[in-house]
Amino acid sequence: MNYQRRVVDDELDEILQELPAVALEGPRGVGKTATAHERARTAVYLDDPVQRAIVEADPRYVLKGDPPVLIDEWQRVPTIWDAVRRAVDRGAPPGSFILTGSSGPATAPSHSGAGRIVQLRMRPMNLFERGLSSPSVSLMQLLEGDGVEIGGQTELTLQEYVNELVATGFPGIRPLTGRAFRMQMDGYLQRVIDTDFEEQGVVVRRRETLYRWLTAFAAATATTASFEKIRDAATAGHGEKPAKTTTQPYRDVLERLWLLDDLAAWLPSRNRLHRLSQSPKHHLADPGLAVRLLGLDATALLSGKTQDPIVPRDGALLGNLFESLVTQSVRVFAQAAEARVYHFRQHSGRREVDCIVERGDGRVIAIEVKLSPAIDDEDVRNLLWLRDQLGDKLIDCLVITTGPAAYRRNDGIAVVPAALLGK
Repeated sequence: MNYQRRVVDDELDEILQELPAVALEGPRGVGKTATAHERARTAVYLDDPVQRAIVEADPRYVLKGDPPVLIDEWQRVPTIWDAVRRAVDRGAPPGSFILTGSSGPATAPSHSGAGRIVQLRMRPMNLFERGLSSPSVSLMQLLEGDGVEIGGQTELTLQEYVNELVATGFPGIRPLTGRAFRMQMDGYLQRVIDTDFEEQGVVVRRRETLYRWLTAFAAATATTASFEKIRDAATAGHGEKPAKTTTQPYRDVLERLWLLDDLAAWLPSRNRLHRLSQSPKHHLADPGLAVRLLGLDATALLSGKTQDPIVPRDGALLGNLFESLVTQSVRVFAQAAEARVYHFRQHSGRREVDCIVERGDGRVIAIEVKLSPAIDDEDVRNLLWLRDQLGDKLIDCLVITTGPAAYRRNDGIAVVPAALLGK
């Protein structure tokens, strides 16, 4: 099978030219091993019991191969981290080690690895990586602030975006259809509950409680619902609520598995904005996981007939899921540009912007996500307000849509179909 390059490939190649060790991190099934294997001359797979036994007996075993050395699922033998760190301290050359892991270790290494092992996040395939269209608008160029021309056409329809929501960005699952796809998705989620939690040292005594909590979290996609409200939704009609001491470990483990991908609130230090919410916006690693947890398909999403737990949100569930899909793409492109992504919301909820992409110098791009293919003045109201508040600190404003064309409105707001946004 031919390897399909990802946005993170360019980042990884650049880093390995100068740094000795990189940890490629992300949820199970995003393609970390395939990406690392493209560069490795030696590979050690710690999900293989034989190789794991050798490494547990002598962690220095992994240091003896021809570099780059791929150490896959390193968290199964956490002492590997310290062995690699010591090799870096002794002068390992650039491009010596690539560590991949589907979770953080249950027992942390003795040293964080700061300054020795850099960590690089890999997310599921975004819309650009799925090859749906040829992007015409570069987020990296927009961040440079040079007045990028906005244009381009796509034939993608709402139906196709919904199909992509359901299909997920997991490379090994996307090609499947029908029952095979549904069984693979269910198996993915079941492994998280039955195996991954146990490997993280957390015993799930009532699996149905965890599954309901995950389902409620899925229903809260792209909202700032409190965890108390999520817990209430998870237990509606099921008797007494689980204690916080029960649900907190759920969150901790799912974060270590990189399955929760919350978007932090933007809290700028120097501006006239006041009374900002600090609550994160909830996202799963891939919105397709949310779709499956809620038992939905493309037909149900398009019809609006979704029977999900009652979690407060504005608008239809499909709009939230589309926002999550776009946010995933924005985060991948922003990481490549060495920028960070947040959301903006006032305490009252009167003003909010879906994504704030912030450069290192504090200048930002503001992005709204709209399911509609057509954009009117009401859709850009918050962007125009934020532009007035921030002045020169705001580089550009975008509305990401399901429409057919990219263009710039008379008020300066760029309208970009999701399929046309690229690195």
